[in-house]
Amino acid sequence: MVDRPRLITPEIADTYGVSQHTVTKTWAQHPQWPDPVGKRGRYKEYDAQNIADFVRDHVERQAVQLEARRLYTAQDLEAAGIGIKAATIRADLTRGRWPKPDDTTSGVNRWTGLTVTKTLEGRRGYRRGHTD
Repeated sequence: MVDRPRLITPEIADTYGVSQHTVTKTWAQHPQWPDPVGKRGRYKEYDAQNIADFVRDHVERQAVQLEARRLYTAQDLEAAGIGIKAATIRADLTRGRWPKPDDTTSGVNRWTGLTVTKTLEGRRGYRRGHTD
């Protein structure tokens, strides 16, 4: 029988482009983090497929389909599941990290789906860059 591939913390960090600190202090603290299947040196070993499933289900931001011409409030965007809270959108707008609203009728900031989609494409993914 062939053993399934196993990963330790440094290998997980390298595979997913994050720091070891992110793996041990953030991901591994999640209640759905997989159980270790062994030990290699001082590190716990995890089944590589279980780690891939965890990252897919709990770490990677899924692309949300927004209607290009529809106007969305910050609360609408949060409810649509873009992965950013309305308060973060408002704070980023104040700090110049979110685009100006496409419409401000009645004092309500609204953005088109197209504007939001472009903004999310350019938003950093919270992954450590490789310096090869």
